[in-house]
Amino acid sequence: MLHTLRAKQFIKSDLDTVWRFMSSPANLSKITPAYMGFEILSEAKDIESMYQGQIIEYYVKPVLGINMHWVTEITHVADKQFFVDEQRFGPYALWHHKHILREVPGGIEMEDLLHYKLPFGFLGRLVNRFYVHRKVEEIFDYRYKVVEEMFN
Repeated sequence: MLHTLRAKQFIKSDLDTVWRFMSSPANLSKITPAYMGFEILSEAKDIESMYQGQIIEYYVKPVLGINMHWVTEITHVADKQFFVDEQRFGPYALWHHKHILREVPGGIEMEDLLHYKLPFGFLGRLVNRFYVHRKVEEIFDYRYKVVEEMFN
């Protein structure tokens, strides 16, 4: 079963500034909760700016401090409009995350559209219902708070 999460946030800034921040993989650790132990393994020079086909490798510790290896690919980039990251290796059977930026009166509307699926069929659906979905929402809530503090 495919799970979906949508999130929107208004940012009081200009498109160039928001795009520059959000499209830099180097900033991922700034918008990820510290308890996740987010560690980028890719070389610093390879994550300064985003491009289509980019591979980003990192460790996260989402459960009990256990390191999980995660590799994503930036599959689509439309400059100052949207980008998509997809998991290539990691804990999900599917991870497709589209980040959309739109100019609106007074600033930028940032929208996320996430589709994900856990492995293990019925067991994966159960784990999602009681744990993973809440964790994913918690991560997005944290990012919302950090972006509010930084820009608003």
